[in-house]
Amino acid sequence: MIAVVCGFIWRMGQPVIMSKEELLVNGAVLLSTPRKFSDFELLDHNGDSFTLKNLNNQWSILFFAFTNCPDICPTTLSTLSSMYDKLDAEEQKELQVIMVSLDVERDTVDKLAGYVPYFHGDFVGVTGNPHFVRRLTAELNIAYSRQELGIDNYTIDHSTQLLLINPNGHYHAFFKAPHSEIALRQTWRSMKALF
Repeated sequence: MIAVVCGFIWRMGQPVIMSKEELLVNGAVLLSTPRKFSDFELLDHNGDSFTLKNLNNQWSILFFAFTNCPDICPTTLSTLSSMYDKLDAEEQKELQVIMVSLDVERDTVDKLAGYVPYFHGDFVGVTGNPHFVRRLTAELNIAYSRQELGIDNYTIDHSTQLLLINPNGHYHAFFKAPHSEIALRQTWRSMKALF
């Protein structure tokens, strides 16, 4: 009886392995072949250099957003925080969540330092040279545009998908909106188990 209970508990802790179709039904689109992309030089919210090397040796979820976003960005970061909090300690070591600013003009290192950790202390905010942000978004198929709202005021319209970068630093998959913390967690676990 003890063996049955132990086996049940062990099985409950294992990821559900999903087919490509099951991943898609749960909002995750697995790329046929993971894609490489160009290196970049940005700064994290602590003022430290952040390059492609920071995406190696662990999984990364990239969210392209901006701090003045009134709704989608904070909602998505809250969902990511809920998902991340429900990972066990070992899984948290294997996954980093990174918000890449699409508004480098206003999203300074200091502004990101006061914004991103509010959602989770382990999350990383990244900003910097607009050239690298434009190239990165183009290579990763992130659409965005600045929309003027009046004198000295604007917003950013942008894609809402979350990108999954594998431990080799390659674009592996993306998660379509709307995002669910349960679906994010389960689909990431499945893709990680198959990697």
